[in-house]
Amino acid sequence: MEVFVQTVVAGILKGGLYALIGIGMTLIMGVMGILNLAHGQLMMWAMYVTYLLSLTGWEPYIMKLLAAAGFAPWVVDLVPWVLPYLSLTFTMPALFLGGMALQRFLLNPLGRTETILPHNQVLMTVGVGMVLTEVARFAFKSDYKSVVTPYASATMYVGEISFNVALVLAFVIALFYTAALFLLLLRTDLGRSIRATAQDREAARLMGVDTERITAVTFGIGAALVAIAGTLLVPVYYIFPDIGGPFTTKAFVITVLGGLGSTVGAILGGVTLGLAEALGSTYLGMDYESIIAMVIFLLVLLFLPGGFKRLTGI
Repeated sequence: MEVFVQTVVAGILKGGLYALIGIGMTLIMGVMGILNLAHGQLMMWAMYVTYLLSLTGWEPYIMKLLAAAGFAPWVVDLVPWVLPYLSLTFTMPALFLGGMALQRFLLNPLGRTETILPHNQVLMTVGVGMVLTEVARFAFKSDYKSVVTPYASATMYVGEISFNVALVLAFVIALFYTAALFLLLLRTDLGRSIRATAQDREAARLMGVDTERITAVTFGIGAALVAIAGTLLVPVYYIFPDIGGPFTTKAFVITVLGGLGSTVGAILGGVTLGLAEALGSTYLGMDYESIIAMVIFLLVLLFLPGGFKRLTGI
């Protein structure tokens, strides 16, 4: 029983990050009606940006600055713990602007042209993903990179159940940004415009919504969300150019599992995938973890084609 509970805890922690990745793809799918198959590659670049920032050696300067400003010693000692997450101040804006540029200059023109290929925008994202991967391979080579943190392998215990500190921190931050996204979608004019565009683009346009701008902003938000996930995963994952492909697959499975265009479904889908991988690796073996996503994908297509959106209605 203890092993089962431990496995469920690990699956939920991992699933929270998967949900953040899936929500980004789901938002883009809901507004644009296409799957961004460069999603994982965008995450990979956020990981590399975080890695590059870790090489700048800014940690001692920040600690000295805080100490000189009169902060308590315990605050100064927290710097090595929070330093990777400070990279979010760079990766989020960079991927947001990059996502907007990708949509405006590469995808949007394709939507205005007639072609014999009905999903040419999807094919463009495939090409973009390939380019991002090969540029990363050229710039950083194919060897594995990592960011050393004082808590990468640290654990804390609640009774007999252990929690990986890096995953717990990542899960909490992911929850914060997920809640912030829902506040944006539900409480702001921008969020209402995004939801209106997703529900009926033509009606939203007739009501005065600049649907082209909203589409670009939504793509940027989706890219920013996957940038958050990438930065949060850096302390627990090695970084290499081909890491994006598997995460694109995971995001695709989560989007289908949750129901195309359903953000709530993406959360349920991410947690479900995280649990399935954790249970599979524990009871079947680590070698089976990589194929579980595809098995779930096939089962959903066969028995629940509408995903969780069909069950929950949201």
